[in-house]
Amino acid sequence: MNNFNFCVPTDIRFGKDQIECLPEELAKYGKKVLLVYGGGSIKKTGLYDKVYTLLKDFEIFELSGIEPNPKLSSVEAGTEICKKEGIDVILAVGGGSCIDASKHIACSAYYDGKPWDLVMDRSKVKKALPIAVVLTICATGSEMNSGAVISNEETHEKLEINSPLLYPAVSICDPTYLYTLPAKQTAAGTADIISHVFEQYFQPNDGAFITDRLSEGVLKTCFEYGPVAMKEPENYEARSNLMWASTVGLNHLLTVGKGGAWSVHPIEHELSAFYDITHGEGLAILTPAWMRYVLCDDTVDRFAMYAKNVWNITETDKYKAANAGIDATEEFFKKMGLPTKLSQVGIPSEKFEEMAKEAVRTSGVSNRSYYPLQVEDIVKIFEMCNE
Repeated sequence: MNNFNFCVPTDIRFGKDQIECLPEELAKYGKKVLLVYGGGSIKKTGLYDKVYTLLKDFEIFELSGIEPNPKLSSVEAGTEICKKEGIDVILAVGGGSCIDASKHIACSAYYDGKPWDLVMDRSKVKKALPIAVVLTICATGSEMNSGAVISNEETHEKLEINSPLLYPAVSICDPTYLYTLPAKQTAAGTADIISHVFEQYFQPNDGAFITDRLSEGVLKTCFEYGPVAMKEPENYEARSNLMWASTVGLNHLLTVGKGGAWSVHPIEHELSAFYDITHGEGLAILTPAWMRYVLCDDTVDRFAMYAKNVWNITETDKYKAANAGIDATEEFFKKMGLPTKLSQVGIPSEKFEEMAKEAVRTSGVSNRSYYPLQVEDIVKIFEMCNE
């Protein structure tokens, strides 16, 4: 097991009606609030009005319309509001996109240059506004980590900004806020959680026994409760388990003692950067193909272990067991109604090589991932996703 530091300062308030603490928590930082949200679903559900009722003594400024793949232009707009109005605290009400945009805005508010500079050089992040979260979608785990992924529409780059200054101060996680999620978002969010765990589970260092067992527990939770939430949207047990799986899935707990670059996310980021597809759908398409491509003598033991410990597959032949686990994973995504081919989300083959080059250029997938991938390997994975 590798050495590690583990310090997550986010205050999680989990469960029904935890939003009542919002006035007390925000008052710690001041009275001027930037409310960041997406396409308006929080107005339909009544959550928007609830926030305004609770924050009646605060001065609220709004940044709405945050995109599913949050764009640099939205960050720039939010940064301008913060600087002009002297914002004290940012309140993100939504899912990972709103939270990620809020994180980038939080540090850009104290930076004199262009916000994208902070993505290209994280050392320039010196200070950030406090961030509070009311979570309405479980997927990214951004409610309890220090990273944010932003898309630059001009350059077609989708990259991460990360700093210890960007942990949310408090995150309100009420599973009842997931009841009204469209089935597509529930499915894509579950796929995202699963992929986060895979990225940490399939790493070059496989000696962190306890971390792997925790990862397998989160995976089993997703495979158990994802279909339940799809069938019974107001099943509190299903929603609460998925919500906590999302948070645990990317709050660094599942990566301690391991390490290395991620494999599938850098590839998918190019799909959503170039074609603006739903992130979780892209991951569901790519993951089984990546698994099959990297299965070899060096990786078969871990894939067989995954099949046995997560899917209860009893096959003794390692390759047969590994393939059975991969098949079960793909069938799960199909059961959740997720696409399995790039053509289903409107992605042709013409940019495969360009996207593969970008994935290699912007990540450690070629030299630090579980199974290093070069440009030609990624192109072949893309092609497998259209066969």
